[in-house]
Amino acid sequence: MRKRIFVNLLWFALVMGASTIHAQDGDGRQKIESNKIGYITNRINLTTDQAPQFWPVYNEYSGKKQELQRKIRQFGNKAVQPGTAEPDVLRSLNQSNDAKQKLADLDQEYMPRFLKVISVGQYAELQNAERTFNKMLIERLNKDK
Repeated sequence: MRKRIFVNLLWFALVMGASTIHAQDGDGRQKIESNKIGYITNRINLTTDQAPQFWPVYNEYSGKKQELQRKIRQFGNKAVQPGTAEPDVLRSLNQSNDAKQKLADLDQEYMPRFLKVISVGQYAELQNAERTFNKMLIERLNKDK
């Protein structure tokens, strides 16, 4: 019960801090990461026993996922540049598709690693929590502009 109260208080403090997030500076990125940790911990009901095993796996996964998503955006942007030759557009589209496949492969690779630490229900909730957090973050950043 105390752990649950602590996690809820932590989550509340992190959410309140979100009002000062500015993604342009390093401090803002740190606040985003702190909010994400609190949000995910709360949403998947991560226990104190699970956390030390979960976060190293998640951080590794998240870093690889971010890199692949960056590549997908990069290749997609190249494909729509005005005046780009058709073979270059096709190459960029193929590279984007390859990166998307690697992203799917990454999920397949990491799912068993996550399931050694958290339950199937927690894993499903993790995926929902990531989507919801990203949506809330985008809405918040758009509101602040």
